[in-house]
Amino acid sequence: MITIDYELKPGALNDGLKRFFSMSGEKTELLRRNWSRERGTPVFTIDGEYTTRGWTEWTQGFQYGNAIYQFDADGDADGAERFLEYGREATVGEMATHVSHVGVHDHGFNNVSTYGNLLRLMSEGRIPENQWERRFYELALKISGAVQAARWTALPDDLGYIYTFNGPHSLFVDTMRTLRILALGYRLGHVYMGEQDERVSLLKRLLQHAETTARYSVYYGTGRDSYDLRGRAVHEVIFNVNNGVYRCPSTQQGYSPFSTWTRGLSWVLAGYPEQLEFIETLTDDEVAAAGFHHLPTKDAVRARFLEVARAVADFYIEYTPTDGIPYWDTGAPGLAYLGDYLDRPADPYNDYEPVDSSSAAIGAQGLLRLGRYLSTLDPARGGDAEAGSRYTQAGLTVARTLLGETYLSTEPHHEGILLHSVYHRPNGWDNVAQGQKVPNGESCMWGDYHMVELAVYLKRLAEGGPYLTFFNIGGETE
Repeated sequence: MITIDYELKPGALNDGLKRFFSMSGEKTELLRRNWSRERGTPVFTIDGEYTTRGWTEWTQGFQYGNAIYQFDADGDADGAERFLEYGREATVGEMATHVSHVGVHDHGFNNVSTYGNLLRLMSEGRIPENQWERRFYELALKISGAVQAARWTALPDDLGYIYTFNGPHSLFVDTMRTLRILALGYRLGHVYMGEQDERVSLLKRLLQHAETTARYSVYYGTGRDSYDLRGRAVHEVIFNVNNGVYRCPSTQQGYSPFSTWTRGLSWVLAGYPEQLEFIETLTDDEVAAAGFHHLPTKDAVRARFLEVARAVADFYIEYTPTDGIPYWDTGAPGLAYLGDYLDRPADPYNDYEPVDSSSAAIGAQGLLRLGRYLSTLDPARGGDAEAGSRYTQAGLTVARTLLGETYLSTEPHHEGILLHSVYHRPNGWDNVAQGQKVPNGESCMWGDYHMVELAVYLKRLAEGGPYLTFFNIGGETE
């Protein structure tokens, strides 16, 4: 269980954040110089050098998003402009295919990280206002949101989900973070147009997918099966597409359907709190107009999303080692050889199972957002200052570990930022260095990106800057 430091404040991380941004800028520039676009998309490192791995093209937005966030962090510092120009140029030159990609569930990763972050910077006044540039980013986000909403499997009783690259039968827990693109499309006044000019609400699809995920991908300790622990999450859910009936849990990247792949858990932990923040910007009439009868009011959405977020946050805290870094799966068989591994800091160099620092970078932001949300919400609507403090301090505790020497890539020629991440343990894709028995010492694009995003979030908290959200892009434009 995480040993939560209740005295830790964001400002105490300032020195670590300064060191981090100095290093992350060097790494972002190193990858820009070393990576040839003809090689495709960088995915993870082998012996410190980024390489590609064909599965789906879901990481390119993180590569360029890192540069945009580096500009966000550096502000007016000498040389910061080069990161902005790199992010802009690469977004225009490389990201259009991701906007129109009909074969993946990853639009919220690729396009919010690039077009979305650039539009946010303009709306925050961090880059000059330019109406044509703004319209370009807005159009990309609108189309991306509609393309993502079209990748839809309808279920009985008005439920449904954005299906994965495995096909219409497959719901991934990761996709909770894809919902950001539907939220942005909705915020910009867009709708998905279907057959016979049917106007499909992007907000309704967001709520439908979130409810389906909450119902089938997350456990609440109610006896659903023999492994029903409150807050446990399953990577994949399988449905019979002939009649929409739920069939079974599954996994692509976890150890088993009845254990918890911790990065999947972290996607849920990050996804619901940021959607709670977004929902607070909507009116009661907007939620009602979406017409989703399972969540007909803003209060109903808030209560459901909080139920999910608090369950997975509690599970993360309880089933993660004391320093806040989880092993890659809570049921990984080698953990049995590690003894009381939950009662001491994680060991990335052990002989049996790898840790996954990318899970920690994603999960820490979820803990922080959930903590802030509960601490500021009216108790009559579900606010809970005591629980909010617990989640906030847990998030800060995880972040402090990630900003330490063990997890940051300080070796000059290593192209990654965050060390000790794992991509696909069952398939054996991750590099095992000479002299080691499990993957360690390597980086991945989603781990690097979410670590940079976490650091920007913390920097703003520490300095009292504008609160970082994905949806601070201006108002409706249609």
